[in-house]
Amino acid sequence: MTVAAGLKRIVLTPLHVLQLATSAKSFLDHPLIGSARLNRMGLHRGRVRLADMLCRWRRRRLARHVRADWRKAFDRDGFVVIEDVVPPRQFPALRKALLSYEGPAREMRQGDAITRRMAVDPDMLDAIPALGALLARRDIRTLFHYVASFRTEPLHYIQTIVSQSSGDGPDPQEAVHADSFHSSMKAWLFLNPVRLEDGPFTYVRGSHRFTPERLAWEYRRSLSDPKQIDRLSARGSPRVTEEDLASMNLGPAEGLAVPANTLVVADTGGFHARGAAAQAGERGEIWSYARRNPFLPWLGGDLLSLPGVAERRVGWLWAFRDRFAAQIGQPWQPAGVRRAIDTPLDESE
Repeated sequence: MTVAAGLKRIVLTPLHVLQLATSAKSFLDHPLIGSARLNRMGLHRGRVRLADMLCRWRRRRLARHVRADWRKAFDRDGFVVIEDVVPPRQFPALRKALLSYEGPAREMRQGDAITRRMAVDPDMLDAIPALGALLARRDIRTLFHYVASFRTEPLHYIQTIVSQSSGDGPDPQEAVHADSFHSSMKAWLFLNPVRLEDGPFTYVRGSHRFTPERLAWEYRRSLSDPKQIDRLSARGSPRVTEEDLASMNLGPAEGLAVPANTLVVADTGGFHARGAAAQAGERGEIWSYARRNPFLPWLGGDLLSLPGVAERRVGWLWAFRDRFAAQIGQPWQPAGVRRAIDTPLDESE
């Protein structure tokens, strides 16, 4: 180690210590999180246990606000499937408005898949009032809060998945994985029916619970050399094998084939994936996401969830990453002003 590198490490050590009390998760980039010595002493396992304890405590305080059948399904499986979440008479008009809307889009390519997103921002909400009414529904909001374990406003997008686009290698989202070492919320309101051959959302039932077997697995993986495992696992989104799942007394991942107008809300601290599509195609969905610092004990206090701020966050986030792309990277590239999907609308769906 050079003198300059040693001084840099000394200067940054207080920051690295403070980051242990955040959602920082990369074993590859963080000298303490990736320390085999500290993890043998239980650092990673301790962070996982504390984050889980606080999550369960926050959910207990939010539980009474959630529909009992939704809460029961989530507590059992780690996800909730709600068909006809939009009144069936209203859904065709909402779907047409969303898929016909033109606005600025961003795209990210991963392997042979393209993910396209359009921010649900003030312009979209003004153009499609029914979308704002849907996202403001109390039953949906309280479910989002319960799964996220915080009273926070998710980021909302119109998302398009383009399957089997020309590209190099497989889509890494098809590998069964957890997003992090702690709970977070993602939701999909599917605007098209999704069959098993379309590459549906896939989940390992019950894997959102941090059981003794899950904690033991987390401990074992924390001892791996991050330079000797796949990059996404080393960066804190661990991939799992069938043998890993069996060691945690978990079954296989299950694809969720659903009709259009189905809302799926899941804890992506559990093991999940995007199923492999059997053919090229694209599908549209309302995609929502919420993740906060797992070590916060309070439920609210998120200033970025305030009205007038929440619906502008995506644009600000994109602009920030554009400005500092050289330092932090920017995988989301501008795709121009366009519609969410290229294929003509099928009014029968």
